[in-house]
Amino acid sequence: MHVLVTGGAGYIGSHTCLALLEAGHAVTVLDNLCNSSTVALQRVQEIASKSLRFVQGDVRKPHDLALAFEAGIDAVIHFAALKAVSESCEEPLRYFDNNIAGTICLMQAMQGHGVHQLVFSSSATVYGQPDVVPVDETAPLRVSNPYGRSKLVMEDLIGDWCNAKPDVGAVLLRYFNPVGAHPSGRIGEDPRGTPNNLMPYVAQVAIGRRERLQVFGNDYPTPDGTGIRDYLHVVDLAEAHVKALDFASDASGCHILNLGTGRGTSVLELVHAFEQATGQPIPLDIVARRAGDVAEYWADPAKANACLGWHATRTIHDMCADTWRWQSLNPQGYAP
Repeated sequence: MHVLVTGGAGYIGSHTCLALLEAGHAVTVLDNLCNSSTVALQRVQEIASKSLRFVQGDVRKPHDLALAFEAGIDAVIHFAALKAVSESCEEPLRYFDNNIAGTICLMQAMQGHGVHQLVFSSSATVYGQPDVVPVDETAPLRVSNPYGRSKLVMEDLIGDWCNAKPDVGAVLLRYFNPVGAHPSGRIGEDPRGTPNNLMPYVAQVAIGRRERLQVFGNDYPTPDGTGIRDYLHVVDLAEAHVKALDFASDASGCHILNLGTGRGTSVLELVHAFEQATGQPIPLDIVARRAGDVAEYWADPAKANACLGWHATRTIHDMCADTWRWQSLNPQGYAP
């Protein structure tokens, strides 16, 4: 199968491209490189000992999409989106244009080229603050920021398209907290500017790029007082996309699946696991809670387990060890 991966040079996209190549698929990547690097794609090809096709372009531009589809595409995995919650609150129109308009343009191109299989990178942010944990796919949808709203609108658009076109099969994957890196240490997460997520921030403190970690609150009703989240190894996540692609090829309609481990890990548990991986302490300060943060938040992945035959197998210690290997081998990320 020839798979178009939009945003394929990014963190999750590059790991998924590697998993696709290793599974025997042909890959075309469409990426505008606004938050990614071609170095990741070079390394993906070296690890896999296979080549992929790269088109530098934007999903909102028909000419770029035409170039991507001219190779003969059978299915699409759609990652291309802006993804920072705080930035989306400052620039909502930019997020709506890039994420929502880009998805519309992509679906139009798919329809024009007769491509009917889509795997979409969604997010657990569509659940907002959950009533209960673990969170399954029937939980109320309560977006609280423009980023989450853009993801929910994109889900609705894909669902409406599936309803209108019975031959279309789409899988919407709602991830919880992707972390880690490929065990080779050659590809990993390389955020631009200050990291928005816990694991890359901890890694940058450990490597000396940042002085101290700030832990937002230690007075939650959890065993150690810090927030609990569902951290999922990016390689497990990439493997789920390959299985979702196979599922979409056999099942029409729109299918929504949570991706997580089904286990929660607190902030301090993650920090201690990272200290074990590095053999050094992580200096930190406890500061006030952030508005909107919840005490506990993890997935019920039973539906994905059943539909895809997929289970997350890598532990929090694997996640920390692989992140540290990536960060220590690449202290400045993909920068030379």
